[in-house]
This record gives sequence, structure tokens and C-alpha cells, in this order.
Amino acid sequence: MSQSTDPSVPADPDGGPAAQIAAGYAITGPALDLGALLWDGTCLPDRQIRIPLSMLNRHGLVAGATGTGKTKTLQLIAEQLSTNGVPVFLADIKGDVSGISAPGTDSERVRERATDVAQDWQATGYPSEFYSLGGIGPGIPVRATVTAFGPVLMSKVLQLNQTQEQSLGLIFHYADTKGLELIDLKDLRAVVAFLVSDQGKPELKGIGGLSTVTAGVILRALTAFEQQGASEFFGEPEFDTSEFLRTAADGRGTVSVLELPAVQDKPQLFSTFLMWLLADLYTDLPEVGDLERPKLVFFFDEAHLLFNGASKAFLDSITQTVRLIRSKGIGVFFVTQTPKDVPADVLAQLGNRVQHALRAFTPDDAKALKATVKTFPNSPYDLEELLTQLGTGEAVITVLSEKGAPTPVAATRLRAPQSLMGPIDAAALDRAVKGSLLYSRYAEPVDRESAYEKISAEQAAAEAEAEAAAAAAEAEKQAKEAQKAARGAPKPDPSLAQQVVGSGLFRSLARSIGTQLGREISRSLFGTARRKR
Repeated sequence: MSQSTDPSVPADPDGGPAAQIAAGYAITGPALDLGALLWDGTCLPDRQIRIPLSMLNRHGLVAGATGTGKTKTLQLIAEQLSTNGVPVFLADIKGDVSGISAPGTDSERVRERATDVAQDWQATGYPSEFYSLGGIGPGIPVRATVTAFGPVLMSKVLQLNQTQEQSLGLIFHYADTKGLELIDLKDLRAVVAFLVSDQGKPELKGIGGLSTVTAGVILRALTAFEQQGASEFFGEPEFDTSEFLRTAADGRGTVSVLELPAVQDKPQLFSTFLMWLLADLYTDLPEVGDLERPKLVFFFDEAHLLFNGASKAFLDSITQTVRLIRSKGIGVFFVTQTPKDVPADVLAQLGNRVQHALRAFTPDDAKALKATVKTFPNSPYDLEELLTQLGTGEAVITVLSEKGAPTPVAATRLRAPQSLMGPIDAAALDRAVKGSLLYSRYAEPVDRESAYEKISAEQAAAEAEAEAAAAAAEAEKQAKEAQKAARGAPKPDPSLAQQVVGSGLFRSLARSIGTQLGREISRSLFGTARRKR
């Protein structure tokens, strides 16, 4: 491990830069203990590196190459936050964070690490709740309605371009104005399908700026999205994100773990869903300003997935959320491989940094390394060399002091987590999920009347009305044709009676014979009864 070769910088670890660095972490109030200072290859257990609890809502970044210990750093910070009564949200991408609920396993390696950093290590499990997206995989189902998800986030998961995103916004607006609730994906698909149908095209023109072609693209994207199994994530009961703010009976903060291994193949979806959770918290929580301790610390794992291919509107929304959610008492830590994965406007909001080792095997790696070094304050370390030499469980740290100023850059050997460093077994996880008081509240999906049912009913009524009108028109046509046929038909041959009555002999007889016999013949021929004398 190298330090600066600048002759103006003292090399004495007792009275030189090491002491100056440690002085920047001499925090008087409540703080999290991250580890011990590393200087010139030596771990100094009396030089503790800490982060003020009150600065956790100023956001942060945990970065480093795969296998350098990022997940264990999350676990370490989450444990101490819970101990201090602060709820935590963690996204478990690989399925190895569930162990935070169980006591850790003592070992020679753990004891060695504890001795190095002056840690009083005690195996401890922490109060935890386990969630899953839409009930896919183990966990309490977390669902969102399509309306709550909104057009910007939906455009991200559908991978729409900017024009299509704007068009989707118009479709959401149309649904709102018509009272069509968008609960699940079939609701949104029904609205789009209606707008491109013959019946709905006049409505489409009224929206303005939405073409039939674009609506068709959105409809196809939705259909493909549903075929990937995404329908499970949208619906009711919608998850109340305030559940993440709970504390246990003993006062410790609850650690909410979102289990994502079952949806690892849907990175666009779960990363965007994490953003919805954060945005929902921002929308619902009141302004509180700076607190002695945050209401919640939210760890956003695999953050690069969130920003890949993001539209300008999406990035603007993220930046605004991160900038303003601090005043709601929420701290956000983005977890990724290099700081360059995070847009500059977002990175500028992250006051606390834990940078694990980086690799420099390729020209692109070397370029990323140089870019990372430039994001740190001036330091007595040779950071470009140091960042390639850090061991597993070591990191370069700078945080905000109690006064809000950046602390000196400190190479640090991190403490060992006190909970299980690995997953709990499947049976234990299942018991924890089904034993939760929240399970009965969110487990069973509800499908009430919404846009799909309303549009289907209206279309069925319209079809029935059209069929009735067509049947009436057909009946009227047939009646007219019958009347026309009747007028043009030949007259039928006269009956025997008609021939007799119409004959000249009968007419002559009727005129000349006025006798009783004549009258009787006449009556009997017309069927009238003979009157009695």
C-alpha cells in the first residue's frame, strides 16, 4: 500500500498524516463504526473510522469490483443502523443477504478481523422482513398499480424511446380523465387496444399528439412484457412503502430485505421497481429537515442497471428524487462497481463514499480507475495505486463530518458483520415470511373492477346494440321486400262460389227473381243463417 511521495507530507503514522486523517473521524455524537485506519500497509486499531448517524440522510455510494466485499459492507452498515433504531431497506440480488436475520458464525478468521480493528464481535441476528416482487420467489409480495408506477417508470421497463414515452404519458392522462383505473397490465393494454380500435380512434384524435402507429408499438411492447411474466408485479393490494419504516419491539430498526434471485433475469424491471419504491416514499412522507438519525436508509444495489438506457426524463426524475428525499429523512446508498456508473448529477448528491478495490486489467479498467480517483478529495495516499491493492473487506472511505464537511480520505480495514454472512436455509426463510403479520395483508392478489372490465363491458354493450340495430334493419328490409312481392303477385283463380256469383246467369237471376226462393238461395250461398218465418 503506497502513500504520497510528496516530501511536504510527513510519513510518521503516529504524528503525521495518519493522525490528521483519524482526527477527521473523531465524532462526538452517535455514529457507525466502519473499521480501523490503514496506513502504509499497517492497520491502526486505535484510529477508528466512523460515520455520523445524522449524516446518513446525505446519501452515499458503495462501489468496487465483484468479490471485493461490497455486500458485506452493506450488511455491516445495516446491522449498525438497526442497532441505532434506524430501519433499513436492502435489495438482495444474489440471495445472500437473508443471513442478516440470523447470528453469525464464530471462526478464526472472524476473530482475527475483530482483533485487527478493535471490534467487540458478538454473533447477533437482526429483526428482518423478507419481500418479493409480485410473490415471485420467497417473500411477502410487493405489488404496485400501473397508475402509481406512472408513465415514466413504465416507459423504462418497456424500453420505449422518448417519443413513445411522451405518448404513453398521454395515454395515462386519457385514462385519468375518463375515470379508467389502471390497476394491472391488462388495464393498460385494454386502454391502448381501445384507442387503436375503430371505436376508439375518434378518442385517439382527441388526445392530440398520439399516432396510431406509436400506440400500436406501445401495445406490442406491453404484450411482450406480459408474456415475460411481468403481470405478477402489477396489481392490488398495492404495497404501502411505510411498512419499511417500522421498528421492532426492542427498538431496533427492521431490516427489510427484497429477495430478487427469482427475477435476476429481469434487471430492467427490478431496478425500475426499486426506483418506484423510493419515489413512493418521497411522495408520501412529510418534510422533516435534518434529523439526529434518518427515518430509513435505502440501499440501491446494482445501481448501474437503473441508469442504463435511461431517458432524460427518467434521469431528471431520479436526480430530483435523490436531491429532495433527504429532507424527508431518507438516506440512499447506491451500490455499483464504479462511480462512473452513476450520472454526475446524482453522484454530486452522494456525500458518503465507500470505495472497494478496482481492477485495472484492461485499458477500459485503467480509464475507469483514473476517473474514480478524480472523484475523491485531495489525499496523502496514491489512490490510483492504492485502489488496485486493497484486499477483500478493505476500502477507501470519505464521509461527511458532523458539520457536513468532507472527511479526509481514509484507507480502512472494515469490521466483520455480526450476522450470518450468507443465506439462511429455505425452510427458515419460508417460516419467517409466513410468520410475518404482513403476509396475510399482501399475500393474496385482488382483481377488482378497473379499466379492463369497464372497457370490456362498454364494448360488449356496444356490440349488443350494434347487433340489435343490424337485426332491426334486416327485419325492416325483409318486411319491405314482402310488401313489394305482395303487390306484384298474380291474382289467384276465382273459387266456385266466386264463379257462380260472378256469372251473368246468376246476376240475371238475382235481379229478376224477387221471390222467397231467390232470397233463400242468396243467403245460403253467403253462409248466413236462414231466418224463420
